[in-house]
Amino acid sequence: MSALIDFFYIISAILFIFGIKMLGSADTARRGNLISSIGMLLAVVATLLNGKVFVSWPWIVGGLVLGAVIGAVAAQRVEMTEMPELVALFNGSGGLASMLVGVAEHAKGATTLDNFTQAVLIITVLIGSVTFTGSVYAWGKLSGKLDGKAKVFEGQHKINAALFGGVVVAGALYVLLPSNPFLLWMLLILAAAASLALGWTGVMPIGGGDMPVVVSLLNSLSGLAASAAGFVIQNNVLIVAGCLVGASGLILTIIMCKAMNRTLWNVLFSGFGATESSSGTQEGEMKPATIEDAYYVLEAASSVVVIPGYGMAMAQAQHAVKELGTLLEENGTEVQYCIHPVAGRMPGHMNVLLAEADVPYEQLVEMEDVNPNMPMVDVAIVIGANDVVNPDALDDEGSPLYGMPIIRAHEARTVYALKRGKGRGFSGVVNPLFLRENTRMLFGDAKDTISALVTEFKDT
Repeated sequence: MSALIDFFYIISAILFIFGIKMLGSADTARRGNLISSIGMLLAVVATLLNGKVFVSWPWIVGGLVLGAVIGAVAAQRVEMTEMPELVALFNGSGGLASMLVGVAEHAKGATTLDNFTQAVLIITVLIGSVTFTGSVYAWGKLSGKLDGKAKVFEGQHKINAALFGGVVVAGALYVLLPSNPFLLWMLLILAAAASLALGWTGVMPIGGGDMPVVVSLLNSLSGLAASAAGFVIQNNVLIVAGCLVGASGLILTIIMCKAMNRTLWNVLFSGFGATESSSGTQEGEMKPATIEDAYYVLEAASSVVVIPGYGMAMAQAQHAVKELGTLLEENGTEVQYCIHPVAGRMPGHMNVLLAEADVPYEQLVEMEDVNPNMPMVDVAIVIGANDVVNPDALDDEGSPLYGMPIIRAHEARTVYALKRGKGRGFSGVVNPLFLRENTRMLFGDAKDTISALVTEFKDT
């Protein structure tokens, strides 16, 4: 039986690896998700068969049924536009589960554990606690329950440093002091409480515009917490799966930081977006356009690049965007979709929405590929994006965005920017693109605006 269980674990680990690999492409992502799910099913079955289950079967079956029901309801009811906050909750659930595993193992007999197991146990509780509260705060920002702007107050860094110091000291004492049940419980509670507070205050100074990086980092932390829990309960497949999630999440975090030309330290501790800022004197004014004007320009265009942002998600305009793209193609226009790596509120947010609308994968182009050809593009349609098309990132050293690679929409012959109003993006930085001579503003709900353009094409 032991050999069979190990075989199941090996197969599960292989399925996890192949599943994550397939998530890198929109064409294979669904299949990769299915393969990873099968791997997890094998791992769960193998774990239940290993003879080391200490919980009664009714509790196990009840937990499986309850979890399956919650997952099924979430999959059916949650809109694609709500995926970022759902992912944040999933990350938090993973962190909470790992924390509870650590607490349960402590309750079984912390005084009988060797120093290595004690160290891994306290690490599991600490990382799991930070992930849980950090993810809950991220969910609040992403769902609009909390203000999306960065929250910065005097002495914040000192408080966070004190909390981190308390976590380290309590964790070290938990491992190094003689095994006294009461003392170990107090140290565990102290470390967990400080970690829970640190997760909340750690995400507080991070603005909504940096949420993709935060979600990715929290995903990595949930994986590391699961891996540490695997060491505590001596479960190989949990160690492997946790390491895969932790490593892939960290790699994605680094990629997105590079896409913004900022360090992870800057994202986490700079308080970027806490106050509205201007990158200098802006000349000109926004020039509104009518739907009819935009229609005539698009009808005559030979090439169009669509640049989606969070505004498309908020308006749930992805299907209307796809329909407009189809009509443009039927009119002989070349249509491409360019997505900035940090567009939206989670990694791949815009890709997910366009995939849901069945936008052909081959029409999605990388920023590096479209930028050299942008001066030859007739029309760039910017839908709710702000910072990722801000030309100050290229030429204004005083801008907070300076040095960030952007989609050079301003170089297109004509730009149509879809915005609800004249406000700034999450970074609080004025975007001079909206003031340029070649830019026209289409104010209002993005879905309504795109649908009106679709109607113009159909009626003409």
